[in-house]
Amino acid sequence: MTAPAQLAAWISEARSAVAFTGAGISTESGIPDFRSPGGVWSRSQPVYFDEFLRDPAAREEYWRQKAESHRDFREARPNIAHEELARWEESGRLVGVITQNIDGLHQVAGSRTVWELHGTAREIACLECTHRENADRLVEQFIAEGRAPDCPRCGGLIKHATISFGQALPEDVLLAAAQAAQRADLFITIGSSLVVTPAANLPVIAKQSGAKLVIINRDATPLDSMADLVINAAIGETFRAVRAEIQPRVKTDESPRRH
Repeated sequence: MTAPAQLAAWISEARSAVAFTGAGISTESGIPDFRSPGGVWSRSQPVYFDEFLRDPAAREEYWRQKAESHRDFREARPNIAHEELARWEESGRLVGVITQNIDGLHQVAGSRTVWELHGTAREIACLECTHRENADRLVEQFIAEGRAPDCPRCGGLIKHATISFGQALPEDVLLAAAQAAQRADLFITIGSSLVVTPAANLPVIAKQSGAKLVIINRDATPLDSMADLVINAAIGETFRAVRAEIQPRVKTDESPRRH
């Protein structure tokens, strides 16, 4: 049995599968990995959270970098991997997606349950009140004025609703993701190097709790040795092969399982 056929069989049998996605799933949608050649961090040093809080110049640089990457996010469209994960959730086989990405492409593709460990770049959030809004208007304001905007409600500091270096991950999201991993019968990691903790601990939690572990990534990862299936291939190519295998199985299932 080929690796895509094996994954198709497992997802067809799954009752509580969970996907875990990293930058690799979105590079095929035209979004550069921040750390890769061509990514924003190959040209600029990231702004740390404490720098953002104390230094107006750091805030200007933060907004410059975010305005640059915002164009990539706004123009990107989900690819076949995002679309398949949404279909698996709709069929009742996938509980949801845990993602390290901030591009929002899972939601655009139709995924309903998405745990965003690093937040979302599609919204702006105030650090001093509860104000949140779509990022477009304030990014355009920054581009036009050349200065970091203030909160339109309270005048406080605002930034993209993402987790900056030196900023703690949201505890509620991390807890919910860990609980989903613990309950999973199949845990599929897609496009993640699995080196950044605590996120990289989630596949370990799933495996130790009894899930089959699948790793789909172009390069080897530190967790390959514990995986039940490792696929070192392009993500789009892999998901096209899995779709071809899984469609006949889905068509014969007239009563999709729900949770």
